[in-house]
Amino acid sequence: MLKINNMAAHYGNIQALKGISLEVPEGQIVTILGANGAGKSTTLRSISGIVPITGGEVEFMGQRIDNIPPEKIVRAGISQVPEGRELFPELTVAENLRMGAYTLRGSKKIEEHLERVQGHFPILAERRNQHAGTLSGGEQQMLAIGRSLMCEPKLLMLDEPSLGLAPLFVKEIFEIISEIHKAGITILLVEQNANKALQIADYGYVLETGSIGLQDQASNLLSNDHVRKAYLGA
Repeated sequence: MLKINNMAAHYGNIQALKGISLEVPEGQIVTILGANGAGKSTTLRSISGIVPITGGEVEFMGQRIDNIPPEKIVRAGISQVPEGRELFPELTVAENLRMGAYTLRGSKKIEEHLERVQGHFPILAERRNQHAGTLSGGEQQMLAIGRSLMCEPKLLMLDEPSLGLAPLFVKEIFEIISEIHKAGITILLVEQNANKALQIADYGYVLETGSIGLQDQASNLLSNDHVRKAYLGA
């Protein structure tokens, strides 16, 4: 579904990605692990078109998407849940969700998607008229994921969905990610909670200062000594 070949990205004179290559097969959960500053978020932002790539190619569903506008990438079927959620705090839950549906046409279709998303997140239906900024951290993360689902993505990219959440909400968020995957959406997951990510993923990549240092089946990475020492606290 998604193929990245030798992708590079810079912030000014600093090279954040040093020619990485990876694949996300349709129907799978692929996770990207790595320390802070390794280039995980930059990878997702480059795929989304937010950070222009300076080398290599990005292909989605057989078509080149590198360096086309982000809104066209969304229309192609890629949606991203950003790190930090980036909600509109003064808008209601329902208004935030509808902001994610700007690629859809027709109020009936938007309402159908709204009902579907609220089916994944019943708490959002209860809070529909509440301002997003008044939600708990876990509820805000659910809203951010729900907003990204409103545009019918084929590929959902999540950037640190468990960041700053209490353990109970972390467990719930990963259960929700698994449910979304079972509903037929392919997932690319950036996550510092390596243990949780590898437990639900099919395949994993380890980024180290802008380069892929390791890749393997997720089950193999869980038992890999380097991964266990560096990311699993073993």
